[in-house]
Amino acid sequence: MDYITELIKILVPALLVMYAMFLVVRNFLQKQFDQKLIEVKLKNTETTLPLRLQAYERMALLLERISPNNMLLRLSEPSISAFEFQHLLQKEIREELNHNLSQQVYISDEGWKKTKAAVNEVVAIIQGASEKMNEKNNAIDLAEAIFDLMIKENKEPTADALLFIKAEARQLL
Repeated sequence: MDYITELIKILVPALLVMYAMFLVVRNFLQKQFDQKLIEVKLKNTETTLPLRLQAYERMALLLERISPNNMLLRLSEPSISAFEFQHLLQKEIREELNHNLSQQVYISDEGWKKTKAAVNEVVAIIQGASEKMNEKNNAIDLAEAIFDLMIKENKEPTADALLFIKAEARQLL
């Protein structure tokens, strides 16, 4: 019996010390793991933040470039017909969008949806204005019809998306 009590007197403190060491080591390893995780996230942020900001810049540039106000002034050529100008405008919008498709990876889903909606709205305005054209109309006539349609509807098709993109980009900073 003495033998068992002596063994218990030795084992209980030894087990308590082992359990305390286990807790200390586990706590130490958890803190190390958390610190490494923070370092990895920081490096990831340092890498992705510039890419995300660049994506927002490119989306803002896309919206500015396809804005009818800017696009009509930039591409206007009085010598071509209204239908040729319509195709030129639609081609320009398609190329701008295709050039920036990969940026959707870095912006929010809502930002991409608003950008696509703005693109579709610009295309719809061009389509709507070109329906009023005939073979005798030239590019200037189509541009005027587009501006008239925008004034009648009292909105800039890319404005809402541009404001949203700018707000999201500011949140990253």
